[in-house]
Amino acid sequence: MIFALIVLLVLLATLIGGWLFLAVWPGKIAKRRGHRRAEAVTMCGYWGALTLGLLMPIAFIWAYTDGEEPSRNSGAEGDT
Repeated sequence: MIFALIVLLVLLATLIGGWLFLAVWPGKIAKRRGHRRAEAVTMCGYWGALTLGLLMPIAFIWAYTDGEEPSRNSGAEGDT
């Protein structure tokens, strides 16, 4: 009985730790990459955790994109 309780407590602690890690991760990625809206990405990660993963894909994609449009002259074939 005691062993089962310990196993359940360890499992619960692992789940909560993983949930918190996933909530913080997009913000850390954005800050490390110098994202200009890193705080907003961090909040999106927190809201993604609160909504049980609904916003998590958006937070991770947003952490890796900067939101700037690529310049039109970079690699265009018709430019001379």
